[in-house]
Amino acid sequence: MAKKKKDAHHGGAWKVAYADFVTAMMALFMVLWICAQDKKIMLATSKYFKQPFSSVSDRSGGILGGKESGSSNKDESRETATAANLAFLNALASELNKMINARDVLEEKAADMQVTSDGLKITLYDRTKHAIFKKNTAEITDWGQLTLQNLAWIIDRNDLKVYIDGHTSSGDDLKNPNYGPWELSADRANAARRLLVKYAVNAQKIERVTGYAATKPLGNNPGDASSNERITISLSANR
Repeated sequence: MAKKKKDAHHGGAWKVAYADFVTAMMALFMVLWICAQDKKIMLATSKYFKQPFSSVSDRSGGILGGKESGSSNKDESRETATAANLAFLNALASELNKMINARDVLEEKAADMQVTSDGLKITLYDRTKHAIFKKNTAEITDWGQLTLQNLAWIIDRNDLKVYIDGHTSSGDDLKNPNYGPWELSADRANAARRLLVKYAVNAQKIERVTGYAATKPLGNNPGDASSNERITISLSANR
């Protein structure tokens, strides 16, 4: 009995330690990445952290500030700022991929990252091994909570807008005529929203929460493929 009480008391300690480790590794990664860039990229990155992504749509001047020196300098400044933002997004996507998929080297990936013209799209698969939700419910698993907690820190740090979409496969058997894939996909998207807000994300940054049921199968996969069980979290700049 004493051993069981001790195990129960310390059962969640690894989650806190792992979250702290991931936060520290992300901070170290960003510092090392910034230090490795040339002066223009470093200046653009500095502006980015003061006001994320604003340099992409900034028309009032170049990233170096000061007086205007002609349209060519403006264009060069904007191109440099855009390159810095894209480089940051790609680096962030790569680090997130390593973080979330670290335990799935020899198995199916738990997540995919895609850099788009608007920001970063993150697809979290509801795999059997690392399920985001308990089967046929919107209840988030321990793995799902850990993953969303790490994402919440990144979203909050970069002041990004969030779009959350829930998807199911056509093979779900919910056994309830009044609760189908539409309800389940919407509830899962909302559950992810609540957890992101709980951990760090400003509720005002959530732009859209949508449930698509099984209407948008992934790629060329059949509708009942397990990979269709997923949520996508799209992150975009404040414009």
